Amino acid sequence: MSVIHRAAITGVEHYFPEKILSNADMEKLVDTSDEWIRTRTGIEKRRRVSPGQASSDLACKAITKLLKKKKMAAKDIELIIVATVTPDMMFPSTACRIQEKMAATHAWGFDLSAACSGFVFALATADQFISSGRYKNALVVGVDVMSSIIDDHDRNTCVLFGDGCGVALLQPEPEASSLGILDHLCHIDGKGGEFLYMPGGGSLYGTSSDTLSKNMHVVHQEGKQVFKHAVTEMARVSEEILEKNNLSSEDIDYFIPHQANLRIIESCQKKLKLKDDQVIVNIKDFANTTSATIPTCMSQAVDDKKIKKGDLVLIASFGAGFTWGASLIRWAF
Repeated sequence: MSVIHRAAITGVEHYFPEKILSNADMEKLVDTSDEWIRTRTGIEKRRRVSPGQASSDLACKAITKLLKKKKMAAKDIELIIVATVTPDMMFPSTACRIQEKMAATHAWGFDLSAACSGFVFALATADQFISSGRYKNALVVGVDVMSSIIDDHDRNTCVLFGDGCGVALLQPEPEASSLGILDHLCHIDGKGGEFLYMPGGGSLYGTSSDTLSKNMHVVHQEGKQVFKHAVTEMARVSEEILEKNNLSSEDIDYFIPHQANLRIIESCQKKLKLKDDQVIVNIKDFANTTSATIPTCMSQAVDDKKIKKGDLVLIASFGAGFTWGASLIRWAF
């Protein structure tokens, strides 16, 4: 019988493309204003990829930095799970593209689609592979090039999103250890699919002149509905996982919410009765990078020497599907 281990995040890294698009730049593309964007979303700027730069390229930049920091070789990686809704192409998977580019010859992997909840879902998935004792080194990648599926003439969506990547290394901790991933909860409700989706490009509406003319290959969103459900479900799943583990908001050192909208974050913070210094936010500078928001916040918080070994970290997200979930992590490094 295999020994059960607890999976722990033992390293994190991030990468954002160099091009910065400010709110002033957005004013030139669409009928909006810096004040309108800031007051309604909390966003001041976002990053955009260069022509030809794909999700796998952002991921490889972050992974290269992480492996160097951990003094590991790519061949040491055994599993790559890529959370993304903007794969390089429909197939092969972006995990395959990353494995080839990184020469991670001993790794297998796959892509996981859960929109903005992608990293939470991928972390929960990788946790099972590590805790089983079967694998020792897994990469969880949250990456999205949202500029590739955004209509820059749609003021309701184009100001909200940015491009970026965050990556976490998962390794085993003995079950007796108090460190590592303590618990996770994941939910879906397909009834929410009508409020946030991209209709074109799949088997239902394959690419054609008709789908192109109807602008079906970009994000469509009913912002009010998404906002309402995001506030409710992110707070609810956070309360649910805390109660399940006999914890309260006072026990949390840091809360890392999905960075979709500053007002959503603030509403969730208020419901959970968290102080400002307990909440990690980077939406102002990077906007909503979908599956990359939580791991990039993690990485930046580590770089800023905020999160430290032994801290209790709560992460929560909400995305298209609808999908939502939360994880409790006792920081391991």
